[in-house]
Amino acid sequence: MTPQPTRRNEQSRRAILAAALELLTETGYPALTVEAIAARAGVGKQTIYRWWRGKGAVILDALADDMPEVIALPDTGDLRADLCQVLRATVAEFADPRLSATTRAITIETLADEDLGGQARDRLLRPQLNAVRDRLEAAREAGQVRPDAALDQVVELLFGPLYHRWLLRNGPLTDDYADGIVDLVVAAVTPSTRTSG
Repeated sequence: MTPQPTRRNEQSRRAILAAALELLTETGYPALTVEAIAARAGVGKQTIYRWWRGKGAVILDALADDMPEVIALPDTGDLRADLCQVLRATVAEFADPRLSATTRAITIETLADEDLGGQARDRLLRPQLNAVRDRLEAAREAGQVRPDAALDQVVELLFGPLYHRWLLRNGPLTDDYADGIVDLVVAAVTPSTRTSG
């Protein structure tokens, strides 16, 4: 049987991405090297550099491949409760030392590499933010969000303070803090019940 180069390449790619995630868990991002990924995956270092520019790009691909194809928020009918659940989950990720260290390292690399930054935004961040926007859209259709609310900005109002506090370390990230953000945002977008007259 004739070998199929495409299949072989896909097998190598998957082995590299799996090795990258395994090593990320074992060593953390700063100690992770392309050489270690290649050794774990059973490929040559040049194979990795043929497909990726460095370890940041490998990890980005690995994380993106590991994400579910469809991201959907819970819709219990209670917008505040659903948003609190999402923001609390984000706080928990930031509180995990390994996840936080990886996110910080990727953030640093994306600041120095515009192309990598665009990939991180479009492949990792955008699907999650779009899921929150979809939940807000459903709430608007249910009459729980003002018709004139700019939903993209509402999403930024929800996550911006979390990222700001995490990035600058200017305060604790807690469930209470996440709930407080949700309360402020929900208060701002809830339709007014006032009647004229």
